[in-house]
Amino acid sequence: MIFDSHTHLNVEQFNEDIPETIERAKKLGVSKMAVVGFDTPTIDKSLALSRDYPNLYSIIGWHPTEAGGYTKEIEVKLQEQLTTPKVVALGEIGLDYHWMQDPKEIQDRVFRRQIAIAKEMNLPISVHTREALEDTYKILKEENVRDIGGIMHSFSGNVEWAKKFLELGMHLSFSGVVTFKKATDVQEAAMNVPLNQMLVETDAPYLAPVPYRGKRNEPGYTRYTVEKIAELRHLTMEEVAGHTWKNAHRLFRLNEND
Repeated sequence: MIFDSHTHLNVEQFNEDIPETIERAKKLGVSKMAVVGFDTPTIDKSLALSRDYPNLYSIIGWHPTEAGGYTKEIEVKLQEQLTTPKVVALGEIGLDYHWMQDPKEIQDRVFRRQIAIAKEMNLPISVHTREALEDTYKILKEENVRDIGGIMHSFSGNVEWAKKFLELGMHLSFSGVVTFKKATDVQEAAMNVPLNQMLVETDAPYLAPVPYRGKRNEPGYTRYTVEKIAELRHLTMEEVAGHTWKNAHRLFRLNEND
């Protein structure tokens, strides 16, 4: 069984076929998934999906590209929503220096504030970082993220960065990027991460793995990421699936048999 630790079934690309997508995932061995909300509409949709489907869970937070719209009213509502049953983490939060929708100072403030909320609520965090590894690491270290733990979502760094985030107590989650021929840094990182700190994800509908690269990604394709990691580490697919399944349940404080 496979746990997709980060997917976006709550975006418009899936408006027409959510039930069918979930069924296709089950046939590929992906039996649980965390649906990540990152702004008001996607948070609301994530919560609705995890309420309606027993094998879906919610991760909700305020994305760094939306940091400029983070207000006290948003924060109060988010804190209330985080108490909803089946919310397993706060995210995705972090820094995005690629799009730079808002200045670094605003992204920094909103990131740190949400880490503080996660600590108050004893929730792990799911971290988005794009072209901002150094500042992301600095903030996580200064904020003592080890107290709650969390996920470096769709990890894209090299082995050296992997070690630094692992030392903070973070899990590294690998997406379809690990299947890309030129993603040698990510592949090397996947080969060296301790199995008890590894997760897998799709980030669907983005980052579809080989053999579906360039097409709409969907949760079932987590299987191809698992297969690639197994190949890289000379393990069976079942071994990688088993470790990442246990890790997701432990981090999210879920019962494997539910």
